[in-house]
Amino acid sequence: MKFRKLGNTNLDVSLICLGTMTWGTQNSEKDAFEQMDYSVDQGINFFDTAEIYSVPPDSVSYGKTEKMIGNWFEKRKNRDKIILASKIAGPGCDWIRGGGNNFSEEKISEAINGSLERLKTDYIDLYQLHWPERSTNFFGRRDYKVHEKEPEWNSFESILEALEKFIKSGKIRYIGMSNETPYGLSRYIELSKSKNLPRMMSVQNPYSLVNRTYEIGMSEISIREKCGLLAYYPLASGALSGKYRNNQMPKNTRLTLFKGWERFLNPLAKKAYDEYYKLSQEYNITMVQLAQAFVNSRPFITSNIIGATTLDQLKENIGSINVKISKEMMERIDLIHNNNPNPSP
Repeated sequence: MKFRKLGNTNLDVSLICLGTMTWGTQNSEKDAFEQMDYSVDQGINFFDTAEIYSVPPDSVSYGKTEKMIGNWFEKRKNRDKIILASKIAGPGCDWIRGGGNNFSEEKISEAINGSLERLKTDYIDLYQLHWPERSTNFFGRRDYKVHEKEPEWNSFESILEALEKFIKSGKIRYIGMSNETPYGLSRYIELSKSKNLPRMMSVQNPYSLVNRTYEIGMSEISIREKCGLLAYYPLASGALSGKYRNNQMPKNTRLTLFKGWERFLNPLAKKAYDEYYKLSQEYNITMVQLAQAFVNSRPFITSNIIGATTLDQLKENIGSINVKISKEMMERIDLIHNNNPNPSP
């Protein structure tokens, strides 16, 4: 396994991070235990979860994933071996603390304590804001719109001040954000400097062969400010495995079972998948290996969050750590990307 620093901390996190959002809906606790055991055996020390998991999020699935991880910690007695990341949900879910904004000190306290109880631990290494409270673009939205009557949201400064209290209490060690923009990232970093407040150590945003939007603006901040990307959807929600090519919709896969991921199967994206499939065949590797190795190779990446519903998928994803993207391969990837730019944001 390879490791990179988390922000400017002394924590070395594995370049491959174990994503967990399917545990509780598509995966059983037995599956989850097998995935965690195998991942640790392969040198992975970084797990990512969220209070809102498993997905698709609803009042029934809420908290299921954290409970499974907590049960694993209890049985394996190895909490100190894992760098654990979790997240507090943004607004929009009525079943979470009554809906509305979630980043007040009171609601953050309730969220952290709930996660700690489910995870059966007394601290979380990296605590992340799952998505912004303010109106902005995330989850694949395009075309930013002016907000004339934007609902009130907790200020960046008040959020950092609230999180600082939980860092000082020892309940969380470091903080990060998810689904953020260059504006949000830069504002948080500048406030941490000017007000001597806790510093964001990471950004968890989507990044893949079919969504390289992070490279515009965000990557420069990540490198200059040592606030790297924790990439999610490196396989475009599974589409970069090739399993949906030729209009196939395999049973029990996310895009077949659930609504909300249709953007990954638009006509332009399907064209790109075909091109990347051909490229992987030329180099005698799988599409998964090509897609994951590409993400692993980026200099602004802190860790690549992989997810799997089977152990075979997990093994293939982790195995990408041994695949090298050559200069020639990168030139071919860039050519495909230039002809099919960001079809699945």
